[in-house]
Order: sequence, then C-alpha cells, then structure tokens
Amino acid sequence: MIKLILFFLLIIPFSVYAQSTTENGYLEKDSITQKGFTLIYINKSESFDPAVGQKLKDTFFKVYPPMVKKYNKKSARKVTFLIDPAYDGVAATSSDRVIYNPDWFRRNPNDIDVVTHEVMHIVQAYGRTPGPWWVTEGIADYVRYEFGVANAEGNWSLPDVNEKQNYDNSYRVTARFFAWIVKNKDKKFIEKMDKAMRDHQYTDEIWVKLTGKNPADLWKEYLTNPEI
Repeated sequence: MIKLILFFLLIIPFSVYAQSTTENGYLEKDSITQKGFTLIYINKSESFDPAVGQKLKDTFFKVYPPMVKKYNKKSARKVTFLIDPAYDGVAATSSDRVIYNPDWFRRNPNDIDVVTHEVMHIVQAYGRTPGPWWVTEGIADYVRYEFGVANAEGNWSLPDVNEKQNYDNSYRVTARFFAWIVKNKDKKFIEKMDKAMRDHQYTDEIWVKLTGKNPADLWKEYLTNPEI
C-alpha cells in the first residue's frame, strides 16, 4: 500500500506538468530583455517561419521604446507576443498582450509593422475612454506611419485622398488626415490628442481647442489641399 502511494506521489507531478504543457500548447517560448524592456514571445504554430518571428521581435525593440518615450512613459515594460493559429484576425491587443495570426504572415511575410500599430495600442492604454474608436485607430496607424520600419516592403502606405472618404473612416484614412493636421495646424497634435484620450478628457470641443476648427470643417479644408 505504501509503495502504491509513493508511486502515485511520483506520477502526479509529471501528469500535472504534461497536462499543463498540452493546455499551453506552445512550441516556443522566449523571454528577451533589452534596455529595461522585456518581450515574452510565445509561438503555438508549427509552420510559422522563424525568420518572420525574429523580425517581429526585432521590430518590437526598434519601435516600442521610442514610442513609450514620446507618448506615454508609464507604458508597460513587459509585453507578450502570442503567435496563435486559432486566431483568425490579423492581430489584436489587450492590455500588454498582442496576439498574431500566423497565416497572415505566411501570406504577407513583410507586413512586419503590424507590430508597430499593435504595440501603440499598449502605449495608448486608453481603457474606457469616452473618445471615439476612429481616433484610437487613426492614432495607431499614424504612429505606424511615423515609426514604421518596413512599411514600403509590407505594401503599406497612407492612401490617396478621394471624395468618398471621411475623417472618421479610421485607420489609414484618419491617419493621413492626422498627418495633415500635424503638418499644418499643430506639430504636437497627436501627443495632445493621445493624452486627452488616455486621461479620459476627450470631448468634441477638443478639436477647436487644438486646431481652431471642428473635424468636419478641418476635413473640408484638408480636401482642398491634402498634401502632407
């Protein structure tokens, strides 16, 4: 009986470990620290190209520290990247964790600045901001435009302007509008809007305060001369 008990005491830790490994399901886990920033990199995809994975890691350390310095010095110092074949979007960020779809990078191996957009969401840290989602995504794509390391290689650029667009289309359309505002109205516009969103101080009146016009009137002016 004692031998049987000892046998189960020996086998239980192994069983728990095996179960844990199966549930986690990762093939690679790495922790990298550089200059006070740590990236936890977890890969669950057997077919994910390690060269692409290395580019994701390298891009994080190229863009995240300067973004933190410019926009939000209180940003997380430890970030997790998860490569998960069960996720069918492109990428998504929650708190200090970014999940990536490996199939996207199989089809678009040079679209590395997805990292730049997503980690800006970590820097933004807006929580339950009253500000609109199109401002959130417009800022993130503006920062991709600003800090991106391989936008051209990834076939990503700010779009040409056309009359079917509107300032609240979000993503690249809004990012280009923001770039025009930075050039023509206020060089610190993104920093100020980003802080207002994070501090939950966004109101419609902030546009007049920062630029002298509401967004609709700014857009009309933008359409007359959209050069950036």
